[in-house]
Amino acid sequence: MKKISVIGLGWLGEPLAKQLIKKGYHVMGSTTSPEKQERFEKQGIPSALLSFVPYPEGVDFHPLFETDLLIVNIPPRSRTFPESFHPEQIKYIKAMATQAGIKKIIYVSSTSVYPDANQEVRESDPLTLENTGNKALFNAEQLLWQDKNYDLTIIRFGGLLGVDRIPGRYFSGKENVVGDSQVNYIHRDDAVNLIDWVIEKSLWNETFNGVCPIHPQRREIYEKNALDLGMPPPSSYAAEGTSKWKVISPQKIQDTGLAFKIPNPLDFWYVG
Repeated sequence: MKKISVIGLGWLGEPLAKQLIKKGYHVMGSTTSPEKQERFEKQGIPSALLSFVPYPEGVDFHPLFETDLLIVNIPPRSRTFPESFHPEQIKYIKAMATQAGIKKIIYVSSTSVYPDANQEVRESDPLTLENTGNKALFNAEQLLWQDKNYDLTIIRFGGLLGVDRIPGRYFSGKENVVGDSQVNYIHRDDAVNLIDWVIEKSLWNETFNGVCPIHPQRREIYEKNALDLGMPPPSSYAAEGTSKWKVISPQKIQDTGLAFKIPNPLDFWYVG
């Protein structure tokens, strides 16, 4: 396998593309911005303009589908679009990939597919349209599994943080913030390494959770961010025991031999 295409050279996709290029793969990606496309070209990342609205719309993007592996990394935008929008995007991507004869697909999903049921959850837990926490992602995953003629691995990432995504910043000075539930975070560096690991070890036709093995409480994270980065902590916290929660287990991917570089979210590095 030599050629890899990344649909979505965003916050996660760009550093992933750079790491795969360093490892000798021929990588091409997509972006929705002409300005970003120009920047990627200068950095040695071939790219094409492509967006799914939900049908494909872009310029000279067909070479993206002349690849050995397609990594689908586009956010579902469930807060701004109806829950049918993202599955429609995936339907078009699957049709184009199938027509092109692509043999391997990695789909970047989210642990939000699991319900907040006050328990630890694993990939083997039964998920249905009735109990899922994110119908758009659940339906997108199901579409990719159905009647497939390619190898598929789905990675359900927890909260993608680190670098310039600082959890404490989002709640700085806010009132009635949930602080007692445990976090399911992963640093961007480990997220990139996890995808790379799946490719390197040929871990196909599987679903993996991508979260740190250590789950501190939200309050600990916010207070440490405030102390380390000089920002106000939350003004007040909600009463304990009033929020729904889940703890995501990364044991399945760890059992393949993957070691997290930053296993504790309290040790994440940030810029700014």
